[in-house]
Amino acid sequence: MKHISIFLTKLLIALFAFSIGFLFFTEATYVDVLTFALLTTTVSYIAVDLIILPQFGNRVALVSDFILTYFIVWVFGSVLFTNYMLIAWGSILATGIITFCEVFVHSYLVKHVYTKESHRQHKARFAFDTEFAKEEDPTSSIKKERE
Repeated sequence: MKHISIFLTKLLIALFAFSIGFLFFTEATYVDVLTFALLTTTVSYIAVDLIILPQFGNRVALVSDFILTYFIVWVFGSVLFTNYMLIAWGSILATGIITFCEVFVHSYLVKHVYTKESHRQHKARFAFDTEFAKEEDPTSSIKKERE
């Protein structure tokens, strides 16, 4: 039930953002706005909220959410509309609104849906470590033998 309410919240946020971003700046119709909202909400929820957020945390999820939403809107906006500058400004405005609201959606998801026992964040661990040893000079053993 929590996932359905979060999905509907994201859909309402996307409808609001795309209404402001496209109905005011481009020749978009309500069907275009609804299509953009459904597409970006579905892809963003599956890719970012279910996969990236539990694995990598909020910051990576917000950045990937911004890039994914802007890419989807730019590609499909360039197919549907003719003026590229209006698509750019409308998609930047809509993506900014969506990303701002995603901060609160992600904090709700982390606090109420994902628990620390079920989803652990993977911390980056480098493949190299520092090793400490006594420095040995290969010529020192030869010098000792000669003496």
